[in-house]
Amino acid sequence: MTAKRIVPKDPLGFIQVSVKRGQVLWTYHVNMRLKGRSIARESILRIVESFEIIESYPEDKYLPSYLVHAQIQGDVFHVLFATDVPEQNVRIVTAYRPDPAEWSADLRRRR
Repeated sequence: MTAKRIVPKDPLGFIQVSVKRGQVLWTYHVNMRLKGRSIARESILRIVESFEIIESYPEDKYLPSYLVHAQIQGDVFHVLFATDVPEQNVRIVTAYRPDPAEWSADLRRRR
């Protein structure tokens, strides 16, 4: 079943509130990727205040999604969140450390 597509009015706020409330679903994909990329779930959940949306995909396949830049103690990674407004949760689709060859020096814009 596909959730109803509603774009949040404040995507960053929606993501941050959902994470703070524990309204997070972890996709099979991200669970498999986190192991190989040495990114702990707790790291993603703990640094919610550092989140910054760097790309938006309102027409993404299943739900509107947002690529978020996150940082903890100088360690930068990107997290793709899908937003399910009717169900009041976010789904973490993937997380990775950006490749400096593919991103700007501040790791916020694709080259």
